[in-house]
Amino acid sequence: MSAIELIGVAKSWGDTTALHAVDLRIDPATFCVLLGPSGCGKSTTLRIIAGLELASAGSVHIGGRDVSALPPSQRGIAMVFQNYALFPHLTVAQNITFGLSVRHLPKAEQQQRLAQAAELLGLTALLQRRPAQLSGGQQQRVALGRALVAQAKVCLMDEPLSNLDAQLRQEMRHELRELQQQLGLTVVYVTHDQTEAMSMADQVVLLHQGRIEQAGPARALYAQPATTFAARFIGTPPMNLLALEGGRIAASDIDTGLAAATLGVRPEALRLTPEGALPATVQGSEYLGADLVLRCAVGQRQSLLVRLDGRGNTPAPGSAVRLGWAAKDLHLFDAQGRRIPSFP
Repeated sequence: MSAIELIGVAKSWGDTTALHAVDLRIDPATFCVLLGPSGCGKSTTLRIIAGLELASAGSVHIGGRDVSALPPSQRGIAMVFQNYALFPHLTVAQNITFGLSVRHLPKAEQQQRLAQAAELLGLTALLQRRPAQLSGGQQQRVALGRALVAQAKVCLMDEPLSNLDAQLRQEMRHELRELQQQLGLTVVYVTHDQTEAMSMADQVVLLHQGRIEQAGPARALYAQPATTFAARFIGTPPMNLLALEGGRIAASDIDTGLAAATLGVRPEALRLTPEGALPATVQGSEYLGADLVLRCAVGQRQSLLVRLDGRGNTPAPGSAVRLGWAAKDLHLFDAQGRRIPSFP
């Protein structure tokens, strides 16, 4: 079993607290993404799981074993870093087997594991090259190969694709996900990119100011965000959040009849229709090919985004429009920014 469990894990440096009593379970053979903005605690969480940082409080369990006091080498994990950490003077083969050499594994066993990993990652023809002779994607595969030959069932990845261009990131996302499923690895993956989280994860753990804001499948975070922070962080473009005052949209005379502090609606849930209940004024637009994103003013000081089919006509700035939505697409939040669960 390669399940990971954090129980009351906290981390502080003096007066600075990076994590506040985090409780988290990651099931074996699943892809878990730690997601959030810079400074939210996601890399600290990963480093504590790895043993590169010791928790100030709480415990870490891997495969049912308390590893809180164990060094990284005794935790049964492999790591892939953002900068790949390849030795420039060593060949691809030597980089991949370096950890095995340090552990004095028999040469025959090293070569067998190297051959398997190289074939799996498409590196067989590159084994005698050095890192400077490789593309970014190939270097990433070498770093991954080094993790695979360790034959650990838990693999920790700290923003491993951030140095790649957009197209290569997309290709590597597919490769990583397929590899994880093929080998039955438990992967913990740190990123600030919600596209990576949504496309790869079985479980997304959204962190904010050292606390878990929401955890679950990507679909759940998108469809039922637990807080206004989650609502804005998940989704492209982000969810529209309109402040309400006594059921009215703040700074307007538009009465929604809703008892909440904030009304949320995703840009793709809005539509232009003469029967729409919400009058708005077009401020500008952004053409994205398949999509057209309108920026509209509502009332005196609020605005929202509307995602439409890019093949339609673009309303001119200053145009008056009416916006409609289905009741099931509304999200309500209280004054503390927490979801009101009974609606819709």
